[in-house]
Amino acid sequence: MRTDERVTPLELFFDLVFVLALTQCTALMADDPSWEGMARGLLVLGVLWWAWVGYAWLTSVVDPEEGSVRLVIFVAMAALLVASLCVPQVFNDTGLLFACAYGVVRVCHIGLFVLASREDPGLRTSVISLAVSTALGSGLLVGASFADGPLQGALWAVAILLDMAGPSFFGVEGWKLAPGHFAERHGLIIIIALGESIVAIGAGVEIGVDAGVVVAAVLGVAVAAGLWWLYFDYVAIVAERRLENAEAGREQNAVARDSFSYLHFPMVAGIVLIALGMKKTLGHVDDPLKAVPAVALLGGTALYLLAHVAFRWRNIHRLSRQRVVAAVALLALIPVGSELDALLLLAVVTAVLIALIVYEVVRFAELRDRLRHQVAGHPAAD
Repeated sequence: MRTDERVTPLELFFDLVFVLALTQCTALMADDPSWEGMARGLLVLGVLWWAWVGYAWLTSVVDPEEGSVRLVIFVAMAALLVASLCVPQVFNDTGLLFACAYGVVRVCHIGLFVLASREDPGLRTSVISLAVSTALGSGLLVGASFADGPLQGALWAVAILLDMAGPSFFGVEGWKLAPGHFAERHGLIIIIALGESIVAIGAGVEIGVDAGVVVAAVLGVAVAAGLWWLYFDYVAIVAERRLENAEAGREQNAVARDSFSYLHFPMVAGIVLIALGMKKTLGHVDDPLKAVPAVALLGGTALYLLAHVAFRWRNIHRLSRQRVVAAVALLALIPVGSELDALLLLAVVTAVLIALIVYEVVRFAELRDRLRHQVAGHPAAD
């Protein structure tokens, strides 16, 4: 297993390809701003997310910049790029190509894991179990490319469920990870997702830059900054310490699986939905958002906050009540969200996030200060 826990330049390079995947999922939903379009975008995001998660675990075991591993990673990057390019028409003409490219990504992943487990029977058993769930999921995606309508969506959903359920069904005892590296990889993917939301602001501008667009852009950056603050100010610190302090083996692997592999997905999904809402806002700042983009903006922010609540509960078994309240307030606005001007709705979301941050900074100032200055073993109590 790796002893150096820093994230390597090649891992960052790999993650940049994932940026396109996020952008394409947002574009898929933006081109079809319906409930079906949103569901399809989230299904594709779930499949691509699980592929990325596999490489986060892999690079805790192998150094991606060593020898032939580097070349295999390049092949996986090319396949992931092709899969991302297929996303806009993945439920129509490019479904089979997507499934094949995705299969290459996963074959490279499993192949490298097999090589890394040559002298570790426990890891080898886990890899074989993962290969089974991966093969089932990939096979269902191939089958989905020949279907359409509800059956196609159902096959995608089952493929994701089977693939993601593998580590839970077969157990986590045999896996290995470098805690600091693993936590950092997931923190960086949150930054990448937030960067995609910034890209969505620029992509949403359909006319000239007027005062409304300027205000919307500033508010969009404020929302992204708020999302960043709520994760990196202290939540990420608590989570990394919890992972590092967990007993190596089953306990540590279970924390990594639940807190990072599983619960970071709704965080990223929430950011992608927010990006959809902001993209539509920038296109028509003076008009109300349609129902789906309004739900994406409000619901995506609420989903992000509720994922934090679950994340915190899984790590230290404490409930972040103020984040629950903020999420509920945003969800309560959904019935009127499509009646407010897009710019006003974005301002409301910004105000909720700022109010939440100010409350936490004031209410938990002492605990936050101790935590951020590396007082070991002192959990935040919000």
